[in-house]
Amino acid sequence: MNNYSIASADRTTHLKVVVVSLIAGIIVVGVGIAARPNLPDMSTRLEARAPVLKAGQPVIWTSSEQTTIR
Repeated sequence: MNNYSIASADRTTHLKVVVVSLIAGIIVVGVGIAARPNLPDMSTRLEARAPVLKAGQPVIWTSSEQTTIR
């Protein structure tokens, strides 16, 4: 029997596809974990100790003096 179509493939062909995709997924995850940048602990500690800013009075940054014509 020819295994040219996934619909007519036998059980071993389906198993091979599952195993190959599982191995490929593990490789992709491994490369993604290995490729992430190493962040220094200092920056995360500085962010945790940042000063607390309290909100002041509201400020209007823009204004529009045009009238709307409908």
